[in-house]
Amino acid sequence: MLPESVLADLDRRLAASDAARAARYPGEPARRQPVHTVYVPADRVRPGLAASWGAEALAALDRDTDGLAAVTGLDPGVLPRVRAKLAREPVEDLRVDAEDGYRGGDEDADVLTAAEAVGADLVAGAAPPFLGIRAKSLEPATRRRGVRSLDLFLGTLAPARPAEVLVTLPKVTDTDQVRAMVALLAALEDAHGLPLALELQVETPQAVLGPGGAATAAAMVHAAAGRCRGLHFGTYDYSAALGVAAAYQASDHPVADHAKAVMQVAVAGTGARAVDGSSNVLPVGDRAAVRAAWRRHAGLVTRALGTGLYQGWDLHPAQLPTRYLATYTFFRGALPAALDRLAAYRSGLAGGVLDEPATARALAGMLVRALDCGAADEPEVLGPLGVDRAELNRLAGRSG
Repeated sequence: MLPESVLADLDRRLAASDAARAARYPGEPARRQPVHTVYVPADRVRPGLAASWGAEALAALDRDTDGLAAVTGLDPGVLPRVRAKLAREPVEDLRVDAEDGYRGGDEDADVLTAAEAVGADLVAGAAPPFLGIRAKSLEPATRRRGVRSLDLFLGTLAPARPAEVLVTLPKVTDTDQVRAMVALLAALEDAHGLPLALELQVETPQAVLGPGGAATAAAMVHAAAGRCRGLHFGTYDYSAALGVAAAYQASDHPVADHAKAVMQVAVAGTGARAVDGSSNVLPVGDRAAVRAAWRRHAGLVTRALGTGLYQGWDLHPAQLPTRYLATYTFFRGALPAALDRLAAYRSGLAGGVLDEPATARALAGMLVRALDCGAADEPEVLGPLGVDRAELNRLAGRSG
């Protein structure tokens, strides 16, 4: 038998490493992850935006309900849930866009108007559960303009007292920019009294692979000093930077898959999340064009979910039906097996699949996500397992 002194010495030798790892990799956060981020140019943000998007999404669905199910091949049985979601909470995460999607003329005025609109919705209880702004990058040509827009937006929004504002930093290229952004966010918090979190947009080659051959994305997450909520993939800027022809730029292109795989590894265990990009093929025009765009969008969302990317971008109200149809079909299709396997794991009974603790966490995590987005209801998930929501969160490894 080893003496206690040997074990104590082992603890002493590894104490600093244990503490550093726990700080850098705290695990899955307790907070819900939205299934999408809706980007709306600052000059188009008006009070009641989420409800307006929901109404437009329902109208698009009503115009061709049978066509939506037919062209996507997804489960039409979840359509009542989709309709309820579009009426109740059509937008889970709103990002006011003062960067590439913005084509306005007076940025000061547009950012102020957008902040007033978001603030009015917050006061009225009509705002999405997550919200924020994407300003311009910290590159020299856009740095001061981007900071000014952040300052104006946050100062105008402050009286509405949002729980947290997400700030998306686009076109980030290195950790120095991330550290500078962390300092800027601290100054903005002091100035306006708002809690701010950071999202980093991976849309440059330098954000994936640095000059020394290291994965910059991982270093950037840790340089954010606990503020980073996610890495968001910029499909088109990134693809263009790698020389991919415009007709082939898409989130399922091999270069995009590589970047997103690096992002997933970079955020694993950190509390940040990897987020898929957008589809710029919008469901507008005649019926054939709408159906083609729906088929494409539903396929991309389903593919992303299968790779473990549970959030993406939506750019148009008519993309919401396919976002939720694909998401709900995915989760509800996985529900029976996940319940059976997790119940067997908890009871210690061996079934057809012998699951390990990590897989059990993943099964519970899938069930938590299904509940968060409305794909499933608590009685049908918690009842068969004999647990409450807190216990399910614990099984999923959600910290906090």
